[in-house]
Amino acid sequence: MGKKIVFLLAALFFVWVANGQNTTIKGVVTDSITGERLSYVSLKLKGTTIGAASDENGLFSFSSPTADRVLEVSYLGYDRKEITITPGVTNNLKIQLAPNGITLNEVTIKPQKEKYSKKENPAVTFVKQVIALRENNAPHNHDYFRYDRYEKMVFAMNEYEPKPKKNGKAGKFDFLVEFVDTLDAGTTILPISEKERVETVHYRKSPKSEKRVVKGNKSSGVDEIFSRDGVQQVLHEVFREVDIFKNDIPLFLQRFVSPLSTIGPNYYKYYLLDTLSVNGQQCVDLGFVPFNSETFGFTGHLYVTLDSTYFVQKAVLNVPKDINLNFVSRMTVEQTFERAADSTRIITKDDISVNFKLSEKTKGMYARRLNIYSNQSFEEPDTEQALIFKESAPVITLKEAYRQPDDFWVDNRPEEGNKRNPNSVKKLMTKLRSVPVFYVTEKVVTTLVSGYIPTNKEPLKNKFEFGPMNSTISGSAIEGARFRVGGTTTPALHKNLFFDGYVAYGTRDEKLKYDALIEYSFNDRKEYRKEFPLNSIRFEYMYDINKLGQQYMYTSKDNILLSIRRQKDTRATYLRKAELTYSYEQYNGLGYNAILRNRREYATEYAAFNRINADGTISHPGHYDMTELEFKFRYGKNEKFYQTRNTRVPITFDALIFNFSHVMAKKGLLGSSYDYHRTDIGIQKRFWFSAFGYIDIITKAGKVWNKVPYPLLILPNANLSYTIQPEAYTNMNAMEFISDEYASWDLTYYMNGNLLNRLPLIKKLKAREVFCFRGLWGHLTDKNNPMNGGKGLYLFPEGSYTLGKVPYMEASVGIENIFKFLRVDYVWRLNYRNHPGIQTKGIRCTMRLSF
Repeated sequence: MGKKIVFLLAALFFVWVANGQNTTIKGVVTDSITGERLSYVSLKLKGTTIGAASDENGLFSFSSPTADRVLEVSYLGYDRKEITITPGVTNNLKIQLAPNGITLNEVTIKPQKEKYSKKENPAVTFVKQVIALRENNAPHNHDYFRYDRYEKMVFAMNEYEPKPKKNGKAGKFDFLVEFVDTLDAGTTILPISEKERVETVHYRKSPKSEKRVVKGNKSSGVDEIFSRDGVQQVLHEVFREVDIFKNDIPLFLQRFVSPLSTIGPNYYKYYLLDTLSVNGQQCVDLGFVPFNSETFGFTGHLYVTLDSTYFVQKAVLNVPKDINLNFVSRMTVEQTFERAADSTRIITKDDISVNFKLSEKTKGMYARRLNIYSNQSFEEPDTEQALIFKESAPVITLKEAYRQPDDFWVDNRPEEGNKRNPNSVKKLMTKLRSVPVFYVTEKVVTTLVSGYIPTNKEPLKNKFEFGPMNSTISGSAIEGARFRVGGTTTPALHKNLFFDGYVAYGTRDEKLKYDALIEYSFNDRKEYRKEFPLNSIRFEYMYDINKLGQQYMYTSKDNILLSIRRQKDTRATYLRKAELTYSYEQYNGLGYNAILRNRREYATEYAAFNRINADGTISHPGHYDMTELEFKFRYGKNEKFYQTRNTRVPITFDALIFNFSHVMAKKGLLGSSYDYHRTDIGIQKRFWFSAFGYIDIITKAGKVWNKVPYPLLILPNANLSYTIQPEAYTNMNAMEFISDEYASWDLTYYMNGNLLNRLPLIKKLKAREVFCFRGLWGHLTDKNNPMNGGKGLYLFPEGSYTLGKVPYMEASVGIENIFKFLRVDYVWRLNYRNHPGIQTKGIRCTMRLSF
């Protein structure tokens, strides 16, 4: 018994001593350049599982039994750091992590507390020299430039940890642990999407041309529910190749101010931090931070050679913690450059790593886009290579590109493109789809995204799809509840021949509507019949309601979201139409359409046809007929869009868009009731103001040249919904104004938070300002004014007017990025406010996810 007591006391004494000598480790982690506190940094005692992560304020604290330990500190985009701790005491640490892995010799900059001056600042003088010489050694100064590019994109679940088994039972997704990979910083990730691409880029200075020959392309992952080519288009815009030698850097569909921009000295603070060796070259470490950390700028380093050339050897860019950028919690861009024999600057690597998070409390997603450049040449191309510049397409994809064997990727994948875990995402998707819950969920999400229900489980065998589903049920004041069912064939049935159509029925008007379409494409289609570039002939026959003064430019007229309206949409006729259309598009942005159209428009009680006869009496024809020939011309060079089955969703609006159309008809020819000529032109462009946001400008003008009744005149596009619709007048009633010549404008200025980011507390909301001003100048000539008693004209419906000398105008002030997806505008009608039944002001909203 005595021995047991002695043993127990000894054990208690040992525990007491051990507890008394515990080591406490606490402190704060900051960025060595900006002084910003870093959230969720990994801190772990080397060789153990003991550790913690810094909180949202960069603070951490944990304890460990006594032992000589080394603290490992790692974070995405920063150099890993090791710190020896003192055992048995409290270690209060102030840890500074350096971006890029370059030692800064403990130089710390705290912009919020310092007195910074541009005047006589050697760092500003230095960077001005770099900016002045930035174009001297650009590779595109050569007549020809050719190189190979390997690209890899990975999307993964960040900080992935397998869930523990419940009651010792195996879970449905236990196999996921087989696909976990580890980053250099020690963070575990679960890749869920992977894309690789190998191409050769050919550049010619004069006449300027750039062609990309894709030799290999493969992708797999959960994003297979989207269009393959569409996803590529979006990702190439989101993760653009970064050129720090330009004024603006397009990234995440925004525009960042480059640290080497001509306005850089007025936008950034620069610091000469140190001299060090980079790839055997003695360089200056030039640090930079924006004056306002909420704006679209970078923090980071430029490593510039210490010679008269001011050659940039390496660049590391990070986004400030407080930047008004959605979903991006951390981002690092690392670029390396080499000097060719003639001193030309050649980029060898462009590497972007990003942590995406819906909120700081979530682990979020990890993404990396790696570009490796090799085999650069400035030699004039041989005869075979020169033929590439005669190709019309900017991207030439070889037939075998999507079917390259594994040996091709082994030979063409650089070392940095390899990952530690050999299991591929393709194998992961095969295993996931073997789980019924995932398989069903994927099919449901696919339907929601595409809007169509496939008739076969195998995509390559799916020949017909029902949809679009968002138009199945809708409603209007005339039709009541509208039920619609439709569908379309796919390239699986035929790569060139397509059928599309629908039938619809309204419970109030009790009319059956329909649309039938057949189209032959002279180009093989890969996914959709409308994919770019079009070269097709189409015949369509339809009968449906025609809502006058309401044009649906960016959505379907049956979209259920448009059923809720601020007033009854009763200004409508019924239209029977047959169209034969030839469409042709070129890669240079030119597009043409020729349309032969026969149509009959029927009067309704809501839009009566009260015709003025020669003797002044009024008759009531039930319809009129027109056979028209229409020509359309469109130019949209470098336009970027995401292609769906029925629409093209713009990714950016940077391209200049020019539209021209002319419609003509001859009275008596093929049944036409009137002579008719109408001409319309339009121009659209986005202009970026670097750090000060951007403005979208849409202008249009048109004229009807003949004497015709009001359905053939110009009826401005009225928006009767509570949503924000571009190119539509928010507080105008349908058919409120009628003209035969017009000019319109739609200006929208997105300030990207430049005002709100400067207000204390409010800037934490990361809201962004939007200002709109749109208007319409219109005129009705005497020949088309029924008030003059014009023979053959129709009396205007009640509530329709002509515009005076002053254009119709409305303005709005809005806030977007509310909860990261909502935009709310307050709209004012500025004039013509005495018309009965109008809305002079109101609130409109829309949902849009953006970075």
